[in-house]
Amino acid sequence: MMFCTEPEVSMSDEEYRLIRDCIYSHCGLFFNEDSKYLLEKRLAKRLCLHRIESFKEYYHLLKYGRKRDQELSDIMDILTTNETYFFREAFQLKAFTDEIIPELKARKELKGERVLRIWSAGCSSGEEPYTIAMLLLDMGGFDGWRVEIVGTDISHRVLQMARKGVYAASSFRVTDDSHVRRYFQDQDGRYRIVDRVRELVTFSHLNLFDENRIALLGKMDVIFCRNVIIYFDQLAKKRTVDAFSRSLREGGYLLLGHSESLMNISTAFALRHLKNDMVYQKPHAAVFAEARQ
Repeated sequence: MMFCTEPEVSMSDEEYRLIRDCIYSHCGLFFNEDSKYLLEKRLAKRLCLHRIESFKEYYHLLKYGRKRDQELSDIMDILTTNETYFFREAFQLKAFTDEIIPELKARKELKGERVLRIWSAGCSSGEEPYTIAMLLLDMGGFDGWRVEIVGTDISHRVLQMARKGVYAASSFRVTDDSHVRRYFQDQDGRYRIVDRVRELVTFSHLNLFDENRIALLGKMDVIFCRNVIIYFDQLAKKRTVDAFSRSLREGGYLLLGHSESLMNISTAFALRHLKNDMVYQKPHAAVFAEARQ
């Protein structure tokens, strides 16, 4: 009999490579040669759950099992870190509100457009897309506009939390009291996001390797993908960033985490040195063609 609390099943080097590569081909999540113990420890309870006795059997479940897609989706919660909070990376958010949005808004108004679309890729439990919504409500000036904020994540569990929109104190570590009062309601010692914020945000399950589903999202003006591609290797980063480039309108912005860079990954973006932060912008076609000559 197997016990989930003290699993005794070990993972061979071959089993590690097979399972690691299966996860990588599914979503780009990369484990290096030093991560075998971590993968073995985190996946051991799945063997108990499925009543199988070896990681070789588990690999066959991931690769060929009838519920392989569900299992791969389930283990994303085990293998990824979903640490986040409201108003994270303040300098970048100030660049967003003070520089990026005014620029995009002015450009759209010249064309007679009144649609703003923003994608939070790897949105976790929703703090990032809700932060974006609060910032836009703070700014005002969008009466008569269609503002759409789309939050996507590969984890069903965190998306359920995002849709509920109820948060504990740990999500507010850098949130000022005025935002809490304005945009949250007390709910049994926790905080529920108000409807006028929720109405700006929709959530959807999405694997960043699923290019067909990404295409269905349509064109975006800004993409936030912060602290996600750090878990990818170079090839997976390139594949993901290429998909972002296709999803962005010309002149649109890609905002990465402060520890992330497109160096040696993509030439499809220009690095903009704004007053508050450095961000990536998809050039207009004419500018891009001129730069490549």
